[in-house]
Amino acid sequence: MSNDAATAEAAGTDEATPVPEPIPHGLGASLPPADARAKTEGTFPYAADLWAEGLLWAAVLRSPHPHARIVSIDTTHAREMPGVRAVVTHEDVPGAPLHGRGGRADRPVFASEVVRHHGEPIAAVAADHPDTARMAAAAVIVEYEVLDPVTDPEQAFEAEPLHPDGNLIRHIPLRHGDPDAAGEVVVEGLYRIGRQDPAPIGAEAGLAVPRPDGGVELYLASTDPHADRDTAASCYGLTPEQVKIVVTGVPGATADREDQGFQLPLGLLALKTGCPVKLTATREESFLGHVHRHPTLLRYRHHADAEGRVVKVEAQILLDAGAYADTSSDALAAAVAFACGPYVVPNAFIEGWAVRTNNPPSGHVRGEGAMQVCAAYEAQMDKVAKKLGLDPAEVRLRNVLATGDVLPTGQTVTCPAPVAELLQAVRDFPLPALPKDTPEDEWLLPGGPEGAGEPGAVRRGVGYGIGMVHMLGAEGADEVSTATVKVQDGVATVLCAAVETGQGFTTLARQIVQDTLGVDEVQVAPVDTDQPPAGAGCRGRHTWVSGGAVERAAKMVRTQLLQPLAHQFGMSTELLQIADGKITSYDGVLSTTVAEALDGKELWATAQCRPHPTEPLDEAGQGDAFVGMAFCAIRAVVDVDIEIGSVRVVELAVAQDVGRVLNPAQLTARIEAGVTQGVGIALTENLRTPRGLIRHPDLTGYALPTALDAPDIRIVKLVEERDVVAPFGAKAVSAAPVVASPAAVASAVRAATGRPVNRLPIRPQAAVVTGN
Repeated sequence: MSNDAATAEAAGTDEATPVPEPIPHGLGASLPPADARAKTEGTFPYAADLWAEGLLWAAVLRSPHPHARIVSIDTTHAREMPGVRAVVTHEDVPGAPLHGRGGRADRPVFASEVVRHHGEPIAAVAADHPDTARMAAAAVIVEYEVLDPVTDPEQAFEAEPLHPDGNLIRHIPLRHGDPDAAGEVVVEGLYRIGRQDPAPIGAEAGLAVPRPDGGVELYLASTDPHADRDTAASCYGLTPEQVKIVVTGVPGATADREDQGFQLPLGLLALKTGCPVKLTATREESFLGHVHRHPTLLRYRHHADAEGRVVKVEAQILLDAGAYADTSSDALAAAVAFACGPYVVPNAFIEGWAVRTNNPPSGHVRGEGAMQVCAAYEAQMDKVAKKLGLDPAEVRLRNVLATGDVLPTGQTVTCPAPVAELLQAVRDFPLPALPKDTPEDEWLLPGGPEGAGEPGAVRRGVGYGIGMVHMLGAEGADEVSTATVKVQDGVATVLCAAVETGQGFTTLARQIVQDTLGVDEVQVAPVDTDQPPAGAGCRGRHTWVSGGAVERAAKMVRTQLLQPLAHQFGMSTELLQIADGKITSYDGVLSTTVAEALDGKELWATAQCRPHPTEPLDEAGQGDAFVGMAFCAIRAVVDVDIEIGSVRVVELAVAQDVGRVLNPAQLTARIEAGVTQGVGIALTENLRTPRGLIRHPDLTGYALPTALDAPDIRIVKLVEERDVVAPFGAKAVSAAPVVASPAAVASAVRAATGRPVNRLPIRPQAAVVTGN
């Protein structure tokens, strides 16, 4: 008799009552996202689904030229079209004409005298039907004097200024150690990284609703609502209190979502018409409007001794910022600071520049700056190993960074830096089985089914990539977040303006409160700018800063809850613990439930979290610029058809420094997503812009990796060495795999072909081996 049957017989029933599985609870559990069901059922409130009574539709006219002088703008025909309610241009911007991210306002709401990139907004229209709005936008007559675009960032230094602020956005010269130091072995390389589009999931969309007080409410999938509110208020000539941003469902973000080139016109149109106005961007408009990863040119020279230890690194790094500054200064700081990678380099001399061109604007994309230099310094490590006849993994191990070492910026690495442990883990992980040598066997060939030539033309390669990223903002950025936790009727509510962009903050907030207060039901309130600011959702900020604020507020509520009991029994609150919904004392005298202790009370507390300050890099590139760092090692195994240059990534083995696993399922998903994004950078993703014109701005011409392109991803080790200055000891996990995986794939292709592979994405001709 089975145990279930015996239980049923003892209970006098015919069959056993199924025992429900326990619901995941608290930190360390794989608590499912609260919005998972709504997203799978199609009821999640995305911005593109919004509606309002008396709704008008908007369209934006964008420049067809990358560089032109505007001679005249005639909106007469557009205004006279039936159904058109308003047309706005630069003349209708009542406040500050410039805006921008990264603390630098250099971009106009609408181009007025000069067009600086393909797709720059010229005018916007509101009409009673979306087709009418699009036709009216097309009816705006703009006379251009077309100018020669500056599209080569190297030419930007000598070209006529493209902007009143000039072409040079920032120059960072890093000087560390002895400039005369030299090694027995010298290797050089020139590397190019292409322009990656973040390709956000779901349409970029927004709704603007005028308010009775003369202000406006914007419903957007914003990732930094308070910054967007302040920008909008400045451009509209309003106070921040007159502009409210309500964050609608964000489908996902690996970069800044929601192009401000349509955010700002939306509010202008709503204020001008007195009606709600909605805009849903087409995929083409998204490609034209939002920022992309910085295309980068890198020149490197590594000096090493006969044992393969790096003596000196010299590098020049040139970031193409496109038409406007955006976050290019931040990206350049990361690129220069991490130009030598997670290796001990006693002497480093780096020159970094970010320049304006007439290419599409570049900005924040996951791992910006760090990803580009990783591809270059890992290629250099492969060259050192090849020149000395050493194993590439062994050369890396002889140079890896550890806690207590000093970066080329002069900053001491105080956080856990288990780089050697990570590399050893992926190196020692068993390699995938080799396919058999007979064509009859079914095994995947590079290029997909029947995509390769003869199986005999396929070569297998193994390569390595080690990436490092910084967490939070840098160079003196004031990283602060505020959160409120309320408990009433056995339900806890978290109010925090940290936007859920797919990184899992809302799930984490629920887990923190469950752990701290023993309350099962935790709700996270929708985000708007009536709440105190929490900052942008990037670089692991919300796990660290916003999660820290939630934890502090929850602990304050916990003290409020426990104080009456502690006073009653004559003990301190530290002698009481909450677990599994029960409150118990250290000696077992007190035992009650959280529900009984609450007994109808309403408790709440507000707290802030602000990490220790950082400082800007000085004129020699020196300074404690970063709060913390995270590391990732990846071993790539690829198959390459050396006759046609097709590449298939067979497996990526990942070892990562995570500090502490807060949600295993969520963490695994984030690492796998980052690795897959890196595969796209390595092999397919390149937004082509001949003479500044975006070519094929759609998901047919721009090749994103699909499920068929995703390799086997083996997470072989997660190092949980807690960072003592971080709440919970956890580190950001999304960006580091994005940084390391393109370098690992390129390294494996080099191993398979013997070719230098100095450009990403890897073009087929770079993987072809002649004379075989």
